[in-house]
Amino acid sequence: MSTTSDDSTIGALIAAQRAHWESTLAANPTMYGAEPSEPGRYATNRFCAEGLSEVLELGAGQGRDTLAMLEAGLEVTALDYAVAPLADIADAALSRGMKERLMTVVHDVREPLPFPDAGFDACYSHMLFTMALSSEELAALANEVRRVLRPGGLCVYTVRHTADAHFGVGRSLGDNLYENGGFVVHFFDHGLVDRLADGFDLDGVAAFEEGALPRRLWRVTMRRR
Repeated sequence: MSTTSDDSTIGALIAAQRAHWESTLAANPTMYGAEPSEPGRYATNRFCAEGLSEVLELGAGQGRDTLAMLEAGLEVTALDYAVAPLADIADAALSRGMKERLMTVVHDVREPLPFPDAGFDACYSHMLFTMALSSEELAALANEVRRVLRPGGLCVYTVRHTADAHFGVGRSLGDNLYENGGFVVHFFDHGLVDRLADGFDLDGVAAFEEGALPRRLWRVTMRRR
């Protein structure tokens, strides 16, 4: 079994992951519930308290955190590589009279973000950073997040880490990437958190659990210098 990842392996996996996620979310329209996640509530409260109104959400999924942020009065640009869930988020926002504060963008985060420099007050991402992305791709994404944030802007993201029960389970792809049950997860250690904080001030790393396993995650908060 190979224990090192390469561009061709990850490239094939990311294409398969897109199809897998789209079919999974389509079959389970309330897969994660309708209520916002714990980190979603934290980020919404933090952004509102600091007057950070223009938010970029990476990996919006089914929109439970997107809609909570819209309901709090924030302007959200929701990005995902799955088309159908973004359309569902737009429909939900329209039905609640919040569509004017939402923009949806279909995009693969392995490519540069399609936004100008310093265009957002804040960035939020629940679980996208822990998907099928290599450390190099994650470092490039963090640099892109820094580019599109205004000075002093906050980034809040969540990841599964190496104390998670699934770390080391399934097919190893190297770089702390494991494929299990059709999903690829990148499990973070503190060294990777520190690497992605280059150009930011690390505000805190909070441990929490989610789901029935439970999944063990970190909520990382960092501020753009």
